Amino acid sequence: MNNFKKIILEIPEYFLIASIIFYWFSTGLTLNYIAITLIAGLILQIIFKNKVVGISIPSLLIVISLYMILAVLSEVSEFTSFNTEAQTLLLVGLLYFIATIVISIIMIYKYAVIKSIKTNF
Repeated sequence: MNNFKKIILEIPEYFLIASIIFYWFSTGLTLNYIAITLIAGLILQIIFKNKVVGISIPSLLIVISLYMILAVLSEVSEFTSFNTEAQTLLLVGLLYFIATIVISIIMIYKYAVIKSIKTNF
């Protein structure tokens, strides 16, 4: 059980890097400064494990994901009928952004709760 918890707590940074790379490729921009900055911050976070950065990056990603969920819902509402394209957009968009929010919450838990418990003892 302890190994499972350790693996779960190591996944967030790598998943968020994969998520940002997916965002980068989906925008079609060759040079995306937002994606480059977020990836660099996450790579530095993997190396140095700073508590402040470990809480601020996922908090920013949660806010962005909540905004993007509203954008997906707005885009789906523009369809005249709820056809397969609208269903695909809704399913993929909600799964992607909800997964990002869940992983970000795990990362916040990792750096806010677990780091503070370790420093108290």
